[in-house]
Amino acid sequence: MEQISVFLADWQVLFREGIHFTLSGEEDLVVTGEATSNAEALDLILKNPPRIAIININHGDFSGVNLTLSIRQNLPSVSVVLVIDTDDINHRYSALKCGAAACITKDIGPEELVNLVRKIADGNDLMSQVILRPDIADRIIEDFNNFNLMNSEVHNLLASLSTRESEILSNISDGHTPGEIASALGISDESVTKSLGIIRQKLETNERSRAIVEASQKALTSGKEKTESDTSSQEYITREEFNAFKESLKEHFRAFTDNYMDFK
Repeated sequence: MEQISVFLADWQVLFREGIHFTLSGEEDLVVTGEATSNAEALDLILKNPPRIAIININHGDFSGVNLTLSIRQNLPSVSVVLVIDTDDINHRYSALKCGAAACITKDIGPEELVNLVRKIADGNDLMSQVILRPDIADRIIEDFNNFNLMNSEVHNLLASLSTRESEILSNISDGHTPGEIASALGISDESVTKSLGIIRQKLETNERSRAIVEASQKALTSGKEKTESDTSSQEYITREEFNAFKESLKEHFRAFTDNYMDFK
């Protein structure tokens, strides 16, 4: 039997040991590493990637959101479960955007935790269900509307919502269930579920792309301020490299759109 490897990172020793004890009692689960900080966790995860990483969302200077973005960028096969100290909408929305596989609070029960780990390992999409919260749907609509206000150079690099996806989010915002939405739009329940998955993927892709663009723009600005005597061309991204990045990102979104055209 192949075991599901799990890495733990949390500043609270008792909480971390409690999870370790719970998971270690299952034959198909194994804890392969632990860390007290997210910065330490990244180094250990890169050296020995687990199947699932359970990390705290907001401890220390290196947040769990940034750690998740780094993991998703470098190790897409690793699923991240973000732990939040309190059930806060901002934390859950951040977890959704950065690509976390699930978001849990510290009062989660042992049986619920074990089942969640197994579902994630089996490839179940748990975070898309968060979109069914009206307050989360409102935030997603607001985010995509704000994308439209960005300058064209950045906006053209971001995925936008299709008409169908916008309709689904508006219905969720009004408090309708997936079944009611499917009936109102004349589509199947499966189409609603798949659309939620697409929306989640667009959120994650946009968040990652926006972070890259912001970092690139800062590097370009920094590069302009440096003189040839105190910096080499290797220390910052050139405009040509940034333009090449933009073209590759556009191609990524064209492929992304083609793959899901049937659900628009």
